[in-house]
Amino acid sequence: MELYALVGSSGTGKSYQALKLCKKLHIDYLIDDGILIHGQKKIAGNSAKRETSKVGAVKRAIFFWDQPRQEMQEALAKEQPDKLLIIGTSIKMVQQIADHLQIEPIDELVFIEDISSQEDIEAARYHRMEFGQHVIPLPTLEVKKDFSGYFLDTLKIFTRVFGKREEIEKSVVRPTFSFLGKYTISSRTLHQIVEISLSHLTGIYSNEKIRVIKSNDKLKLELEFVYHYGVKVHELSRKILQKVKEDLENMTQLHVVDIQLSVKSLKIK
Repeated sequence: MELYALVGSSGTGKSYQALKLCKKLHIDYLIDDGILIHGQKKIAGNSAKRETSKVGAVKRAIFFWDQPRQEMQEALAKEQPDKLLIIGTSIKMVQQIADHLQIEPIDELVFIEDISSQEDIEAARYHRMEFGQHVIPLPTLEVKKDFSGYFLDTLKIFTRVFGKREEIEKSVVRPTFSFLGKYTISSRTLHQIVEISLSHLTGIYSNEKIRVIKSNDKLKLELEFVYHYGVKVHELSRKILQKVKEDLENMTQLHVVDIQLSVKSLKIK
């Protein structure tokens, strides 16, 4: 396995730049703040941002404790990534992560100054110091039992999550230990995921109603459509249920437990 490390002091925008770096170096796996991420999905671990203290957050991020360390080692053994990026605030920190997970040595060190402009770094520092904002390197990520509270803001970025260039909201969050509060995923972001998911299906004339109800780690949806006349109603409805459920769960790690779908009418061209 080729091991890369992205190093930069706290609040310099490492998590925001991580996905760009992974794309450039063709890296499919990364470890950030205690979480192993593959593509757009969490594979293992729990976010250090849910810890109640900064000391606890650091210990979780470097896999200081036995249980998260063993879980991550088992996940890496199962996934067997060809390349892996680990993120840390110092060379010492990334070396500790590699050592604790027994995946050293690090083949290449990348510093945030190498991939981000000074202007972007200063902007990231400002938002961290003034507002306690953090970026999670997954689009609209809300891991089961990892996060609680509310999102502070969102960033609009372009990604290829759905196979083409789409504008998706990426979450800017406040960690649990921040004095500014807690966070969760925004309803608008969930709604947007559903809209983009539906845009890849043919036969829908209009979306009359999209309602996403979120409770803890579960989602319930109420959908109402007008179909084009001539489509196979049952077949299209099954495709919608499957596509929406799959995309929401892959993008958010929340469980879709119920979808109520209604067809209001058929539109004749």
